[in-house]
Amino acid sequence: MFTGIITATGIISHVTPLEQGLRLTVAAPGLKLGDVALGDSIAHGGVCLTVIAKKKGSYQIDVSRETLDCTVGLDAAGGEVNLEKAMRLSDFIGGHLVSGHVDGVGEVLKFEPVGESHELVIKAPKKLAKFIARKGSVTVDGVSLTTNRVKGRCFSINLIPHTVKVTTLRNLKAGSRVNLEIDLIARYVERMLSKEQVNSWT
Repeated sequence: MFTGIITATGIISHVTPLEQGLRLTVAAPGLKLGDVALGDSIAHGGVCLTVIAKKKGSYQIDVSRETLDCTVGLDAAGGEVNLEKAMRLSDFIGGHLVSGHVDGVGEVLKFEPVGESHELVIKAPKKLAKFIARKGSVTVDGVSLTTNRVKGRCFSINLIPHTVKVTTLRNLKAGSRVNLEIDLIARYVERMLSKEQVNSWT
């Protein structure tokens, strides 16, 4: 589990093709790796991945073909990613509960300065639109954010200067694609209210 509060950004410094996926080397000098053990989870642009090797200032992760097919930002050397280590039960939750399992990819329609802040407008995939509510939580490339307005499949977010400065969201522009994770509560409420009969499977 994560909180959506980004602690550092990293650069994908090397990409090695695997039979089914990629092995990435991530340079992350700003991320404290002293307490990271092999097998630990780190979120990369909102995607939970497992550390398989590490050395001072960098580490390696494997990304499956399935993950590559349903996310963006994890397939090219030189790409910058938001990083967050998995939370401990004693940690302060400054954002909201984030699983690190991307639900879909959205498209940026607008990213423009408004006063000292930035307005970010995203078009969500049709299947996710119903889960995004005004003043609700949504994770964009691993960042916990609060929606301002929602209309159809589109929603807007106000980004304060600090968020723009310390995350990869500063690189967004119209046409950019972003990883989206809906709020966990919305996911479970929808399941409970669904007309699908859980016991209908044989």
